[in-house]
Amino acid sequence: MVWWWWMIPAAAALLGLVLFLKGFSALFRGRFFSGLLVGAGGAGFLAAAAIATLIALDVQTWARLTYERPVAQVQTRQLGPQYYEVTLIQPGRGENMPAAADLYPVHGDEWRIEAQVLKWRPWANMLGLDTQYRLDRLSGRYQSTDQEINAERSVHPLTGGDGYALPWRISTWDAARRYRRYVDAVDTLYGGAAYMPMADGARYEVWITQSGLIARPANDAARNASSGGWTEAR
Repeated sequence: MVWWWWMIPAAAALLGLVLFLKGFSALFRGRFFSGLLVGAGGAGFLAAAAIATLIALDVQTWARLTYERPVAQVQTRQLGPQYYEVTLIQPGRGENMPAAADLYPVHGDEWRIEAQVLKWRPWANMLGLDTQYRLDRLSGRYQSTDQEINAERSVHPLTGGDGYALPWRISTWDAARRYRRYVDAVDTLYGGAAYMPMADGARYEVWITQSGLIARPANDAARNASSGGWTEAR
């Protein structure tokens, strides 16, 4: 929420408080009618400020709960039957952490990216704390369970995400895990994943939301591969 939206209930509350105190003071001086009138007006402004604040808090909560940001871009190039080269591009985080692209050989029909996810409680989202993540691994996935058991597998460890702060900065992830027993702001710590079918020339975008990872097709090759119920994966 834009910060100046809070100026409306704040201004109403300030005006209401001033009028209420002025009316209260008038009552003590024996000016009952004007004191009651001014005091009632102040109470009305205070009530309006409270209602506006509740509405603003509700809008703020909704805005934070629907907030999402990019985690990675996944590109696939076919090298052979059920064998692909996967390019994983992570967004930059300023001059000290530029965008990074890594190549991984992956067997299977689908790529799968996994992350450790720290989810905050709604009131913490409202205060601006968004879901944190650490990329964990990239792997291949077969559509056939028999192949998943018997065929060649490929798993690659990953690094990156909110848990990998610069050495002189505090890691929110580590702090939340260490002190969650003292501050009831963490909803849950869990593993999240998103997967999509691989195809030659396909490109996908992976996003982190307040509910975990999601993946979306980003070009025609990806949309064609993910057609028939594959519009979005969690």
